Parts: sequence; structure tokens; C-alpha cells
Amino acid sequence: MIVVTGGAGFIGSNILAGLEARGHDDLVVVDTLGTDDKWRNIAKRALADVVRPERIFDFLNARAGEIEAVVHMGAISSTEERDADVIVANNIRLTLDLVDWCARHGVRLIYASSAATYGDGALGFDDDGEAGALAGLQPLNAYGWSKHMVDRRITALRARGAALPPQWAGLKFFNVYGPNEYHKGGQRSVAHQVFCRIRDGGHARLFRSHRPDYPHGGQLRDFVWVGDCVAVVEWLLETPEASGLFNVGSGKARSFADLARAVYAAMNLKPEIEFVDMPEHLREKYQYFTEAKIGRLRAAGFTRPTTELEDGIASYVRDYLLNADPYV
Repeated sequence: MIVVTGGAGFIGSNILAGLEARGHDDLVVVDTLGTDDKWRNIAKRALADVVRPERIFDFLNARAGEIEAVVHMGAISSTEERDADVIVANNIRLTLDLVDWCARHGVRLIYASSAATYGDGALGFDDDGEAGALAGLQPLNAYGWSKHMVDRRITALRARGAALPPQWAGLKFFNVYGPNEYHKGGQRSVAHQVFCRIRDGGHARLFRSHRPDYPHGGQLRDFVWVGDCVAVVEWLLETPEASGLFNVGSGKARSFADLARAVYAAMNLKPEIEFVDMPEHLREKYQYFTEAKIGRLRAAGFTRPTTELEDGIASYVRDYLLNADPYV
């Protein structure tokens, strides 16, 4: 049995689809579905159970002997969440409790960290898992801080030889795009937001640059196809000796303008991009450049090539967004 927290969410539901395709038939989702269409993200899966987050440890304790791994994707994922107590409860306390439970029961744990842990990128984007290197990072928001705190705590436990799960992996996801993100509102990928504007008769809309060294739309991100994220999780589950912090990205920074042009190309349309001022409250905390260093993942044995931006966007648009059924 594999338990996927946040399993009805964007990355979690894609992981479920990938695991099911590989023959895993004992999959459990831990998530809150609410009153919107989030349930559609898991409607195609043959699941063993769906558990509410507040009941997770009741479920884990009752089925401890059956559980092979916990894939912990559940979190408050909004970078604009202001209630730090909610973030502590959901992103820090729950994750550390899962670390402890998995260590005590000999269950493997893969959890979602984030590229937001790197802050403004002044210290680079190298997933050095040593406690000293992590200490220098300064996330720009409470979400990034919560992920960073968990990373630091686990590496500190490792450094002093404390009990940890038999396999643990923290995945620092960069800018992920792909199907099943439709419930995320303003937190959807820019790829999906651009597609919706074009589909509805508008133009792609990107932020103007407020730095002289970057053109409008030239701000750079490491955009990563969700299928590549799923491939990393699948590889980890097949490689129990691999533990640590790992960046999950394409390894190649691309501009928002590149992304918008790729959406237009996938829709067979001529690019028409307009630029708008960035909101004042974002300007001081805005990253102009991110690029995953994926050397640690490669050194651990993950060899699958990453998906080129144009290829990933073409698949997203043509295989999902332009289809009557856009769900994985």
C-alpha cells in the first residue's frame, strides 16, 4: 500500500495516475476535496480509500503493517498565504509527525519541499543537503520558510544519527505545469493562465520587468513538466537506497515569453503578448531567475532526460487543455 497525501491535488493526482499505470493497485488518498471539482482529479483512479487529513494517523496506525511508503504532497501551497499558524500546522507539524511515524514503523517517506526555499536565489539553486549550506538560505515567504524548516530539521536529525525513515527524500519542485491543476485558482501555472486568456479571446498577459537587466517577459524560471516530477517519484520508489534532498526541475531556465510563445504555437496561433505592471506587494519578493541544479539527482542514479519546454507545453495543450476531458 502507498499512501499519497494531497493525492487529489495537482502533483499528487498525477503521481497516483503514474503509480496506477505501473501496476500499483493499493493506493490511498489523504486529502480534502471541498465543494468544487477537485474530486475529478482522482475520479479515474481505482483507489483503496480516501481519508480526510485529520484522520491520517488513525488510518496509518490501523494499517501500519500494510504500508510500503508515504508520498507526502499535502500542504498549504499558496505562496501568498498570510496565516503563519495555519502554515505551521499543515506544512511543518504534520510533515515532522509523518517523519517520526515513518521512522518508528520502518515506512519510506517522500515529501514535497520547494524551490521557494532558495529565496531570491542569491546563494544559487544547488540542493546541497548539508545542514550548514541550508542554514544560509532565506525564503521570501511563509510557505517557503515552512518547507525550508522541514528540510533543515531532517538534515539535522541525519547529522546527529537520529532515527529517520529507511528512505527519505525531500523534493524541491520548481515551476511545475501540467494537467489537473485546474482547481488552483490564482496559483495555477502561468501556462494554464495564458491558455485560458487566449482561449477566451484575449492576449497572453505577462508582468513587465522592473529591473533594467531583464526585458519585459524576460524573467526566467525553471519550468518543469509534471510528468518529469512523477518520473522522479516513481524512480525513488524503485530505488530505496536513494535518500536526501533533490531538486526537481528541467535544469534549464526559460523566460515567461518563451512559455507564452510555446502556448501560442501549440494552439497554432500567432503570438500576441501584452505586459502589465507587477503588483507593488510582489516586487520586493519576486524571483527574476530560478534554475534547478539537478546534479545530486543524476549522481544518485536518475538518468531520464527532462522534457523540453516546447514539448511539455505542446502535450499539455493538445493532449489535455484542448480535449473535452482534460484530466489525467
